[in-house]
Amino acid sequence: MIVISSPMKRDFFVETLENYNENGVTFKKVDEKGIKLYFETTAEDEEAAVRIAKDVMKATDIGAVLYFQVTVE
Repeated sequence: MIVISSPMKRDFFVETLENYNENGVTFKKVDEKGIKLYFETTAEDEEAAVRIAKDVMKATDIGAVLYFQVTVE
């Protein structure tokens, strides 16, 4: 499970990750607590899923300027 922590644009994170599907890697939001969004992923390596999530977000116009953290939990 990966966690995205951000106080802003939470719908953007959910929509962007849930629409991602490359090489069989997908993300699905399963919970939300405070500023944390919890996602399940089909990636076998959660550290790789963190890198993918960061890269996907930063590749967008808005994601490049937002402050957020992506971690494994």
